[in-house]
Amino acid sequence: MDLFKREQHIYDEAAAHLKEIQDGAPCCAKKFAQLTEGYGKLLRQFRRLTKLSDKTAGNLNTHKIDLHHQSRHDALTGIYNRRFMEETLPGYIASLADSNGGLSVLMIDIDFFKKYNDTYGHGMGDDCLKAVANAIAGGIRGDGSFAARYGGEEFIVVLSDTEAEGAQLAAERLLERVQKLRIPHAKSDVASFVTVSIGIAAGIVDNRSDANDFIKLADEALYISKQRGRNRFTRLNLQRDPQ
Repeated sequence: MDLFKREQHIYDEAAAHLKEIQDGAPCCAKKFAQLTEGYGKLLRQFRRLTKLSDKTAGNLNTHKIDLHHQSRHDALTGIYNRRFMEETLPGYIASLADSNGGLSVLMIDIDFFKKYNDTYGHGMGDDCLKAVANAIAGGIRGDGSFAARYGGEEFIVVLSDTEAEGAQLAAERLLERVQKLRIPHAKSDVASFVTVSIGIAAGIVDNRSDANDFIKLADEALYISKQRGRNRFTRLNLQRDPQ
């Protein structure tokens, strides 16, 4: 018999005995004691089940939050991942298009990272990635701006409501923050420590703007930075023909 049927059974027995008393039958204290004891056991079972249910619901909610966090964050570095960037950037563009606001996207690459891994091992390589990621994420300022791991040793920074000048200041700050880590890199061709190269895509957002336009242009600018010697930034402006 399940708990609800047992509860109904106890209630029915108590109600029936009360009806007997009302009809003139003597009150049976023993019967009421049995009913009271049975109902007490039933209440304790209900409480245990309620606590178990609350604990299970709490665990499920925590698990749901963890999964949501994992889906948006890079497992190694802890910063946002590429999926978060791809889901978030179009929304930023749509919002900025209403006011023709400025947007800047920075593509960042660790210089000679393959050589770093080959020299120091993948364990040290992971530590390097985490340190650089934290330096980049810690250097982002402004509401609506964020850093994400784009893949491998590449990172991407989205600066909402930020035009070319502000993006250049941000790039200078990020270059300096990574340099200050002073992570040794004996095989780098540009320094004795880990550095990064940055490509900037900056432009005014309108109703024709697309996330891929900014990402592609930032990647082109990054390529130029590498061609010019690395450990530097290059800015390209997103140009559009008049409507």
